[in-house]
Amino acid sequence: MARLFSVILAFGLAAGSASAQALLPAPRISAALANEAVGAAVASCAAQGYAETAVLVDTDGVVQASLRGDNAGIHTVDSAHDKAYTSVTFKSDTMAMMDRAQQLNTLVTRLPHLLLAGGGVVIKQGQTVVGAIGASGAPGFQLDDACAKAGAQKVLDRLK
Repeated sequence: MARLFSVILAFGLAAGSASAQALLPAPRISAALANEAVGAAVASCAAQGYAETAVLVDTDGVVQASLRGDNAGIHTVDSAHDKAYTSVTFKSDTMAMMDRAQQLNTLVTRLPHLLLAGGGVVIKQGQTVVGAIGASGAPGFQLDDACAKAGAQKVLDRLK
């Protein structure tokens, strides 16, 4: 009986350490910084006279913060989300992806929530992607991109 208990205990310890090693860390931007980022993106566009929405997603594409600016159209909520989602899932800014798709004369449109339009900016801590921010509502993809970058820049130095 003692031997059986020893075998079970040894198996349990081995299984416990194996499962603990199987867990992967998932860095996330804090709620406070996520709110600051979307606020900075919306404020950046508002200062230029544009009604903007900004959405920040984590590495799984789940919304962490969203802010619909004054007078921003309802469609900007979905497009800001989809730009952020596209950026984080491909680990690339959507402006670069849009340019590349135009060069290849192709568009990826069959997957839900993918939007190859400027305004999605990946957020990294070093080389690790920790989220993405999307902005929508300005009269041009380059303007959306600049506002999203302003939001990302607001928090980059504090992602440690």
